[in-house]
Amino acid sequence: MASFGMIMPELPGYLDLMGAGHLLGYIIGLFTLGALVSRLFAGKIADRAGRKVVMVFGTSVTVIAGFLYVLLGSVSDYSTGMLGVWLFLALRFFHGLSTGFRPIGSSALLTDIVPYNRRGEALGFLGVAGNAGMAGGPAVGSYLAVEYGYDSMFITSSILGIFSLLFTLKLPETLPNSRKVLWSDLNVFKGKNFDIAAWPAALSLLPVALSFGVFLTITPDFVEGLGYRYKGVFNTIIVVASISMRLFAGKASDKYGRKPLLAIGGLLLFFGMGILSLATTQLEAAVGGVVYGLSIGINMPTIFAWTTDLSPKGKIALGIGTTLVELEIGIGLGAFVSGHLFSSDPVWLPYLYRYCAYSGGCMSLVLFYSIYLRSTHMN
Repeated sequence: MASFGMIMPELPGYLDLMGAGHLLGYIIGLFTLGALVSRLFAGKIADRAGRKVVMVFGTSVTVIAGFLYVLLGSVSDYSTGMLGVWLFLALRFFHGLSTGFRPIGSSALLTDIVPYNRRGEALGFLGVAGNAGMAGGPAVGSYLAVEYGYDSMFITSSILGIFSLLFTLKLPETLPNSRKVLWSDLNVFKGKNFDIAAWPAALSLLPVALSFGVFLTITPDFVEGLGYRYKGVFNTIIVVASISMRLFAGKASDKYGRKPLLAIGGLLLFFGMGILSLATTQLEAAVGGVVYGLSIGINMPTIFAWTTDLSPKGKIALGIGTTLVELEIGIGLGAFVSGHLFSSDPVWLPYLYRYCAYSGGCMSLVLFYSIYLRSTHMN
């Protein structure tokens, strides 16, 4: 996650060097499209061939992508543009394959080795590990890009990927009767690619994902306008807040239920994005970022724990893959729309944050109403 996260805040500036700032939404959009395509069969492979092979492939893509960014910089002519731009966009799609594979394998492996009644807590700690990478990665990446250039940032990203790959190779395979990947596993038209049982959790993820796509796309320019020299530092604020909440939220969802926690998470999303839409100083933005980070810390582990609750035995990876497809759809849609609107007219910035706030509020209202109906029915 540090490898992936460290380059995100600086990619808009990298695209500007190519003279293609109007394609801002494609930075996140094509990355999520690559993840979406790979998730059509990653869950199936994880349930049939094994968790580890999926994790190794996803991590290997991360290693390769970092070095390809450096190679791209050496063959592209930023002054004449389009060849380098198209290569960059293709590379963003390829890089997205990493997040299409790795999280599915990691989450499925984790659910294999923890008790059923502690899945929320366990997935919360998995999120803490990922968020720790996302906290340190952007700050380090921004520092490297500003002080030493983009190539140093990309090379460091690949080096972190190598360390992750070495750790992954040491993990045991937890799927009984694991086997080699077959060509039939890669056929998206054969066998199930989605698990309909996971759809309630997947749909709950949509407003969270939409907001995240908008946040990743427009926030680097937003915080630069507020005076942040190292744009990744603002990401670190959000991620630290998310980590602090994840330490408790997963366990709380095991104890009190998934829906009540998600309803609270929706309210925090509403207030966090609402504050960002009104922020005009670094302090106001930081407050909004902290509240938004707290919402992520509740929503993400709770939604994935709910997914594993809903998934039939033997199809947990497929269920996680179904929810992650919704994640990519939401992030991609949020990125494309916000990138297009913001690049054409910066006045859209507060409205984009505001629409994200409304989506979180709607999610919270639906969940609270669902809880109310269930309690009335039981009485």
